[in-house]
Amino acid sequence: MRILYLGDIVGRAGRKAVLAALPELREKLQADFVIVNGENAAGGFGITEKIAEELLSAGADVITTGNHAFDQREALTYIARQPRLLRPLNYPAGTPGNGSGLFETADGRQVLVLLAMGQFGMHPILDDPFAAVERELAACPLQEMADAIVVDMHAEATSEKMAMAHFCDGRASLVVGSHTHVPTADDQILPGGTACLTDAGMCGDYDSVIGMQKEEPLRRFTRRIPSARFSPAEGEATICGVLVETDDATGLARRICPLRTGGRLRPIWPDF
Repeated sequence: MRILYLGDIVGRAGRKAVLAALPELREKLQADFVIVNGENAAGGFGITEKIAEELLSAGADVITTGNHAFDQREALTYIARQPRLLRPLNYPAGTPGNGSGLFETADGRQVLVLLAMGQFGMHPILDDPFAAVERELAACPLQEMADAIVVDMHAEATSEKMAMAHFCDGRASLVVGSHTHVPTADDQILPGGTACLTDAGMCGDYDSVIGMQKEEPLRRFTRRIPSARFSPAEGEATICGVLVETDDATGLARRICPLRTGGRLRPIWPDF
């Protein structure tokens, strides 16, 4: 099975790029299943029903989020109605929506998608993500109930994201990091067969400060006083993500390669 994951969509620039490219990307990469992180898709903060439905119509099978999951008020009710939009599973009991789901591919295979949020440097601080992921993996084991398992680890610290990958090694197909908006170069398959990438990067304008127009972040760093809201950069976006191919017999990874196309960053196209 081939699984395509696209990193955090930031603002209009990232949204337009993904909506325009996703049908062709899915076809060219022969992706059986597509996950996109949409938590910054609405003006850089959160996601709306309209945007989510556009992404699903363009070819996304599941949309993950993160610490901005509920920045748009309408998400509180929409997420309860749309099982393909996930919020972090380590939110307290009673939070609207789901943090995981078992989804079916076009040919009937089952993909378990988990979204967990780290604790270091994050707000709000949620429950233990490792315990939450452990419960989900135990309830739906790879190759017993799921043909593939993807964990989106939405976290600030690279160490916490790497630790989650090792924690899941041999029990998940892919552990991919999101949130920091900068693609890392550590794509690999761990000894137990789980593919991992510390951060997939963002789908947004890289002539920016992690997707935001440069002026206000620079003012805050140099003067320590906020003077305006952050606004997403609006130049040409780079689409960043990762493609993983799994072994049908085990559900573990056979190959992994980053994807980068468009915009300012050096392009990388999966070689399988």
